[in-house]
Amino acid sequence: MATTKIAKDQTKQSRPGDSEPADPENNRRGVKPVDMKLEVVALGVSDIDRAKAFCGNLGWRLDADFDFGDFRVVQLTPHNSEASISFGNGVTAAAPGSLRGGLIVSDIEAAHKELVARGINASEVFHGSPFSPAGRISGPDPERQSYRSYVSFEDPDGNVWIVQEVTRRLPGRIDSSTTTFASANDLASAIRRAAAAHGDHEKRNGQRDGNWPD
Repeated sequence: MATTKIAKDQTKQSRPGDSEPADPENNRRGVKPVDMKLEVVALGVSDIDRAKAFCGNLGWRLDADFDFGDFRVVQLTPHNSEASISFGNGVTAAAPGSLRGGLIVSDIEAAHKELVARGINASEVFHGSPFSPAGRISGPDPERQSYRSYVSFEDPDGNVWIVQEVTRRLPGRIDSSTTTFASANDLASAIRRAAAAHGDHEKRNGQRDGNWPD
């Protein structure tokens, strides 16, 4: 439906190749980008079972735990994520605590509440700099602008995870023809945002716009 399509456009990243290639020179040469979806990120941990338990406590799905003695790989996926993490023996030479990962949510305050309920030592909700603690300002972005409200937490090895609220994607990062929603809650949130945006649109125009879904 057209209404759902507008709402979709505000929530989902596009696939590689949907927007202009990063290298226009290659584009002029006729080199077509190959679809590449980031699927797995390897992180260094010092205790595999401790890391596995921590991620499980976050509600992340356990995809695999293959143990071949001198080689072991554990893979987990955050709820409704298209990318996963892996760690274990012989997986990566990265030092434990060296990862800086990003997690996207549609409601930063709800995410913070869930992290605390799960016993995670999460920071308060903040805006300002997501990377430098000195640049953080208490509370969500005052205007609740997309990409500008955060929560951070660390795993037992010191790997840092920045949770970022995204309610409207930047232009060029959406493929409306292939966008899907992983849950009814995500779709409902998108529809509510579309309805609010439509309300603002009618206020600016000073009249009802019955064709707004188109």
